[in-house]
Amino acid sequence: MFFLKNATYIDSETFEIRNTHIAIQKGKNKDILFVNEIPKNATVLDVSGKIVTQSFACGHHHAYSALARGMDAPPKIPKNFYQILKYVWWNLDKSLDKNMIKASALATAVAAAKAGVTFVIDHHASPFALKDSLSIIAEAFEKVGVSHLLCYEISDRDGLEITNLGLEESQAYLEKKQALIGLHASFTVGNQTLRKAVKLAEQYDSGIHIHVAEDKYDQAYTLRKHKTRVIERLSAFGVLNFNKTILAHCLHLSDNERKIISKSKAWVVENIESNLNNKVGFFDGQKLEKQIFLGTDGMHSDMIKSTQAAFFIGQNFENINQQLIYKRLRNVHKYLNINNFEGDSTNNLIVLDYKSPTPVTKQNFLGHFFYGFSSKDIQHVISDGKLIVKDFEIQTVDEKEIFEFSKKEAEKLWSEMQNFKF
Repeated sequence: MFFLKNATYIDSETFEIRNTHIAIQKGKNKDILFVNEIPKNATVLDVSGKIVTQSFACGHHHAYSALARGMDAPPKIPKNFYQILKYVWWNLDKSLDKNMIKASALATAVAAAKAGVTFVIDHHASPFALKDSLSIIAEAFEKVGVSHLLCYEISDRDGLEITNLGLEESQAYLEKKQALIGLHASFTVGNQTLRKAVKLAEQYDSGIHIHVAEDKYDQAYTLRKHKTRVIERLSAFGVLNFNKTILAHCLHLSDNERKIISKSKAWVVENIESNLNNKVGFFDGQKLEKQIFLGTDGMHSDMIKSTQAAFFIGQNFENINQQLIYKRLRNVHKYLNINNFEGDSTNNLIVLDYKSPTPVTKQNFLGHFFYGFSSKDIQHVISDGKLIVKDFEIQTVDEKEIFEFSKKEAEKLWSEMQNFKF
């Protein structure tokens, strides 16, 4: 146990402000205690003048995208979303090897930790380096000190042999760790694979993590191939029957599909910056509000940035306000806690060295969050009661060493991608 001295603690739900000392218990699913006195000889971190509040969780990430930053344009320039997947991301995931996966995961975990994100829900794909890929990611995340809920992106796009390997990897990992069953999207998953994935989720009391109607192509293909819309198809196969199911994106939905989701147990994750980057449309949470949380879709690991973007951009396309978008940010904690996933308790905290020319109060906290806060203000980060970032520096790993490793692996990846695997 250690103590935060002279904390200005802001409740992440009520915004109540308490000036107090905080006792922090180490370990998963532990609580914090507000105390009036600190015992002699205790380990103490003085946070006078700092803001302390709950850390963040990312509801949908792609850690394997970490090595894509700055890479050359593909040999064929994409003209639409399907071609973006084919020429960029499916080329990248086919080119990954185990060292690249490790480097991606380490770099992502460091970035997440320094942005105050202590829990990541990740969606991974590496069809030609599939075996043990989830364990490699888990080990990297845990080395940094970031909790996780992983899945492997099962898809028929590389053939049924790789599909089955994806199912086997998912099952093997579920024997050891908490996880979801990952599927790519309706248009790359056949009925047999969908059926097997749902059966596996039932067997392990898990859920499905899948991209849904991110682009109109998903709906058009599903209508043509399966004579039904995406959500109607997934619902018929039982995907929406799990409290743990995550539907990523959900941009191009009919009114009936929204009704089906709203009556289901499934959750929806918004990734507005990625949608803008891919020019696929704009998110609208109508009829789904209680089920929405936020992710980054591999664009970065900064949930403050994503939440601000969801508000600034989203108010042009849906009826939202600051309170509603902030609630979406925090809904991921409800998802994790309702489903009894480990690693997201009150002993996950951030300490912000936020210098403001105006007072921070319960009434104006959201004004500061949306117009003032930045991940660069995060001085200390506590994950599972352990100090993993201190004075803006990662404490658990050698960041310089990790980035040297990731740069070497990125160069290998970029070279490998020039072989153009289609």
